[in-house]
Amino acid sequence: TFYGILTLLPLLCEIVESFLVSSLSSSPRKIRLSREVEGAACLEVFKARMDRFQRLRYIKQLGGTYFVFPGASHNRFEHSLGVGYLAGCLVRTLKERQPELDITQRDILCVEIAGLCHDLGHGPFSHMFDGRFIPLTRPDLKWKHETASVQMFEHLITSNKLEKVMESYGLVLEEDMLFIKEQIGGPVDENACEKSWPYRGRPKEKSFLYEIVANKKNGIDVDKWDYFARDCHHLGIPNNFDYKRLLIFTRVCEVKNQKHICTRDKEVENVYEMFHTRYCLHRRAYQHKTGNIIEIMITEALQKADKFFEIRGSGGKVYQISTAMEDMEAYTKLTDCIYLEILHSSHPELEEAREILCKIERRELYKFLGETRPESKKAIVKVIYFESIANSKPEKDPPDVELKAENFIVDVINMDYGMKDQNPIDQVHFYCKADPSKAVNISKEQVSKFLPIIFMEQVVRVYYKSQDPYIISCAKQYFVQWCMENDFTKPQVTNSLIIFLVKYSSSLSTSLLFH
Repeated sequence: TFYGILTLLPLLCEIVESFLVSSLSSSPRKIRLSREVEGAACLEVFKARMDRFQRLRYIKQLGGTYFVFPGASHNRFEHSLGVGYLAGCLVRTLKERQPELDITQRDILCVEIAGLCHDLGHGPFSHMFDGRFIPLTRPDLKWKHETASVQMFEHLITSNKLEKVMESYGLVLEEDMLFIKEQIGGPVDENACEKSWPYRGRPKEKSFLYEIVANKKNGIDVDKWDYFARDCHHLGIPNNFDYKRLLIFTRVCEVKNQKHICTRDKEVENVYEMFHTRYCLHRRAYQHKTGNIIEIMITEALQKADKFFEIRGSGGKVYQISTAMEDMEAYTKLTDCIYLEILHSSHPELEEAREILCKIERRELYKFLGETRPESKKAIVKVIYFESIANSKPEKDPPDVELKAENFIVDVINMDYGMKDQNPIDQVHFYCKADPSKAVNISKEQVSKFLPIIFMEQVVRVYYKSQDPYIISCAKQYFVQWCMENDFTKPQVTNSLIIFLVKYSSSLSTSLLFH
């Protein structure tokens, strides 16, 4: 029971402390957890007892990336522990450094709980579910995992009858529940963004509290601090961003009658490193060409299994994979385990889905043809590209094979610093040693001339569903022809393309002689 957990707090603190030292710190220096009973006990309620939270043990943090980076076996559970811990570190640091902010124990508890519960709504293979599967199966649905996180948090509280427990730790139920949900999913009122202060859980005087777990203003938050450190550790990718320095040099300043979290001016390069780390992780791991095609294949398998796979929710009602998030009882049962359930199923209606997963297990993946980028800033419309590529038959010595449009897979990748084509550091406030109460902006030109000019790029990757080397060679020729005809950069040349490019160049030269 919850009260039995209280007696285990010292041991639990040691376990979590040991975990955080090994996962978040590359130095042998020991990280000390706060032993405040209120915070620790309340957090134990959420993480040690509830199946809605325990399900995160069975959802891979990096989805299909694990199939490429075997070290990336960590789950949403560990990440959530880390975010809850770091959220507590940051809010307590601000409380100690600036008592005038009037940060209460209620505020601290709510921020920690929001950090702990911010990812409750993730589905199978994390971002694959809300980034690929749901848009394909329910294209008209505007849904994101943060929405489900808020709903799952509400379900966690009501189904486990935690209202009285929360009140016993000093929380004001209606107000603090709203505050926690706003930190996770943003303003509850859809029209609230038009108001000068859109939040209701805390007044404008405590606006900085909304910048700790999920910072909608500039993206600097403890969620990123944790997953940068954790993901780099498991992926074997160096992490040049030091969140501990930001903790040391963070304070709250007032900007246009609103309080924001600021950092010292000398930390501006560290902040740039943070956003560069984000880009590097996307480029090298999160958007890895093989990891992405595996997620595409898993998505196809889930699509084919969707109408046959039954998940029982509240009241015995049956849901599909694509509708399970409409009922939190059903959604609790939806984790990465669905992969093995389909793979090991003997049901004939799941045969097509099962075969796709078997191909992944045998490493018979759809073949990568290459990647390209638009030469201009034109918008990329993925839905029409596979048809266009299939019609781009080379004029000179065309391959004697028919390639089907439905066998081409076009994956459009967007990589940026977190704010599309904008520089997020333009939205960051700093303070100087001479006047720590005054917030200032630091332009890119004041920092270095080696910083990026462009903060977003789009990459188009193309795959083909075949294992036949000759067909793949022909498909690559189609892809190169399409790039040349549509103002895209030439794909990186592989051995199978050299002959085609030579033929294309000689054909072009010959035609020019007759003009």
